Amino acid sequence: MDTVNPLLRELPLPAFQDIRPEHVEPAIRTLLADSRIRISQLEDTTEPGFANFIEPLEDLQHELSRAWSPVGHLNGVMNSDALREAYNLCLPLLSDYGTDVAQSEKLYQAYATVLQREGAQLDDAQKMLVEQALRDFRLAGVALDGPQKERFKTVMLELSSHGAKFEENVLDATNAFSHAVTDAAQLEGLNATIVEQARERAVAAGAEGWLLGLDQPTYVAVITDAKSPELRQAFYRAWSTRASDQGPTPASFDNTAVMEDLLRLRHEAATLLGFPNYAAYALATRMAKSVDEVLNFLRQLAAAAKPAALREFAELEAFAGRKLDAWDVTYYSERLQEARYSISQEELREYFPLPRVLEGLFSVIQRLFQVTITPRDGVPVWHPDARYYEIHDAQGALVGGFYLDLYARAHKRSGAWMDDCVGRKTTATGSSLPVAYLVCNALPGAAGKPALLTHDDVVTLFHEFGHGLHHMLTRVGYPSIAGINGVAWDAVELPSQFMENYAWDPEVLQQLAAHYETGAPLPAEKIAQLLRTRSYQAGLATLRQVEFALFDFRLHAEYDPALGARVHEILAEVRTEVAVIRIPEWNRYPNNFGHIFAGGYAAGYYSYKWAEVLAADAFSAFKESGVFNPETAKRFLDSILSRGGSRDALDAFIEFRGRAPDIAPLLQLHGIAA
Repeated sequence: MDTVNPLLRELPLPAFQDIRPEHVEPAIRTLLADSRIRISQLEDTTEPGFANFIEPLEDLQHELSRAWSPVGHLNGVMNSDALREAYNLCLPLLSDYGTDVAQSEKLYQAYATVLQREGAQLDDAQKMLVEQALRDFRLAGVALDGPQKERFKTVMLELSSHGAKFEENVLDATNAFSHAVTDAAQLEGLNATIVEQARERAVAAGAEGWLLGLDQPTYVAVITDAKSPELRQAFYRAWSTRASDQGPTPASFDNTAVMEDLLRLRHEAATLLGFPNYAAYALATRMAKSVDEVLNFLRQLAAAAKPAALREFAELEAFAGRKLDAWDVTYYSERLQEARYSISQEELREYFPLPRVLEGLFSVIQRLFQVTITPRDGVPVWHPDARYYEIHDAQGALVGGFYLDLYARAHKRSGAWMDDCVGRKTTATGSSLPVAYLVCNALPGAAGKPALLTHDDVVTLFHEFGHGLHHMLTRVGYPSIAGINGVAWDAVELPSQFMENYAWDPEVLQQLAAHYETGAPLPAEKIAQLLRTRSYQAGLATLRQVEFALFDFRLHAEYDPALGARVHEILAEVRTEVAVIRIPEWNRYPNNFGHIFAGGYAAGYYSYKWAEVLAADAFSAFKESGVFNPETAKRFLDSILSRGGSRDALDAFIEFRGRAPDIAPLLQLHGIAA
């Protein structure tokens, strides 16, 4: 019997069938202890060079990432009390180690020595790696004096644990909510699968009628299709007040104090390094170079979108025949879209069975980038829903792989994301091919039926696969700048938002969409109607994203220790400036805004719109030459997807497009151009 900790085995892929919560802390402690010994040896390298100093550090980073990756992944997709405890016990260990490495003056000086001695001989990727490392050392406080350095380390440790606590509170608040329905009329409008699952949940709980959870597909279905305004209001309130003092779940899940601490600690970290605020600190690694540049960008978008948004909301209230509350907007938007374009998301489900959508998505990838995608059986997974696939190039060589976990379930974080399982590595000690996790939260199939997706689900799947391509098609062999690593955060959404365009392409839709029972294609007139919905309420959608982004950025740019976080005050000011829809006072969406409080988007939510400009402009090059033009696709692969963080993001974009980014294609795409 193999007694080696499964997280320490040298395997091509994680041994998910063997990983248990009790393996986590011992494995991480062992790896960190070994890494500290090796770091100490490397710090004493007498003549550091790229081969004898930097490559071994890349190997260490790769080894630790490979062990921690399945732990973080399982914490998101198969959360349990025991796993959560083990995960949280490791966060301070990892933070402590990471800060020690990043604050090592010996390592910093050695990197500087490598650049000085070998700079002329390094290739572009190697030079970028060294320059980014030197920058990151400075941003981690390597130049701080002793007490300040210790304080910075403590702040980083606390930030790590607070971010995890924020995410836990949201998950717990989501799981704790359920809504009992005994009158079938209250469920009118909901699709049959949602209703059947609610019935099964009630039976399991020994309750009468139906029991609706707060998983993402159920929430979206209720807010979009439930005819009962009372049901819509109940779910809107539960969703928008998760983990807050206004929520229906226990006060122990309230994130108010956690947000306050996170913002205070981020501001302190930034000021320790000499930045006026956390927003300025965050921009040190981004395409955008100043706070004013970001604010001006967002306000330019708001100015372009607001006239359209005002018209759209006036049309919506005229259609409804009354003033609309926030929980009515999505419902009536869907009804107006149906009336105007004779099409609805629920109607489209029958034409987007998951197996066919995947086949179509894989075909798009194959045509664009000359790769093939095939399922591989026998790979250990964490849940029966998950599958594993391999990617081969045109010559048949294996280039990477990915796991797919597409369905919502209890104890799985809401939303959709890509994360790296294994990063690409090619060093003297060996090589590894990139492997990704691709996760969504679609509605599972009912008995005897495949999962049926809305078109929104299809767009989300294409989006996440764009991230996956960025990770899996990289040609960079150094883990710290391979795939999405080392890429400016406001450019990292470029491949994902670029891929969304193919979920709207008429030719692709003809291939993707066929009735799950009869195989009949989605009628051409329905495709035309769907395409017309792309710019439907684009003004309102743009303002919603600008509201999130402006709130996030101002929150971090304007933090004042004497005043505290001012979360709700700043949000109210932002809404006064840009919002069109009236939001109830009790709405507490910041309390579950995981992107900025638990994810990597602090002072960076603007990146979605920033990258959307890049993506729309990039796709306009394809529209000029043909959306499957092989030369354009090769240029995109060579300039963007394969380069990882080995090239400045703006330079890479200019290499592909032949000029700097232009906002006009985005405004034209959404029909809100001046």
